[in-house]
Amino acid sequence: MSTNTSLSFSSSELRDLVVAWVALGLAFAIFFAGGGTRAVASVTEGGLLGPLVVSLLTAGVGFLLHELAHKVVAVRFGQRAEFRADYGMLFLAVMSSLAGFIFAAPGAVYHRGRITEREHGLIALAGPVTNLLLAAIFLPLLFLGAFGGSEFVGLVGSRGVTINVFLAAFNMLPFGSLDGKTVFSWSKIVFLVVFVPSVLLTLGLFVFGGLF
Repeated sequence: MSTNTSLSFSSSELRDLVVAWVALGLAFAIFFAGGGTRAVASVTEGGLLGPLVVSLLTAGVGFLLHELAHKVVAVRFGQRAEFRADYGMLFLAVMSSLAGFIFAAPGAVYHRGRITEREHGLIALAGPVTNLLLAAIFLPLLFLGAFGGSEFVGLVGSRGVTINVFLAAFNMLPFGSLDGKTVFSWSKIVFLVVFVPSVLLTLGLFVFGGLF
């Protein structure tokens, strides 16, 4: 479908993107510090800036580029698309991280307009594929840190790979409102090509990589 719709961002959308990015960064910084009193002790000893920057560059970027990929492809197919943060869920993400676990659903890209089943499937697929591409981008940083490079670079690499591979696998689950259900309905072959490697990579990181 050809379209004259251009990619643009409203002021409210930009605000929601920034709020979601910062809230997710804070939530994951607390979560990786152990949550609750352990996170407070960690911040007291080493400060908040370092862990926050790592989380903003990994979890924050992974979540937001996932959503923006949906928007870019939706606009490509002539949709009107805009990201809307879910402030209640962002609050829950921060609160759950304080309890030592994390539940993150920062919001979603809402789009409208007439599209085919294939186009709908490709819009859904764009998010998980973006996470897999980001994992590949973070991978060299992981190796740099492992072979005598900066500890900070290695940490960004390991968490960038871990979070993005997990996001790809989780979002490709063919249930509920997750991307995988839409992709599965459109093309079971495409679904398997993306879902199976994502799950295997996630399991590999868990069993052999020790990154979770």
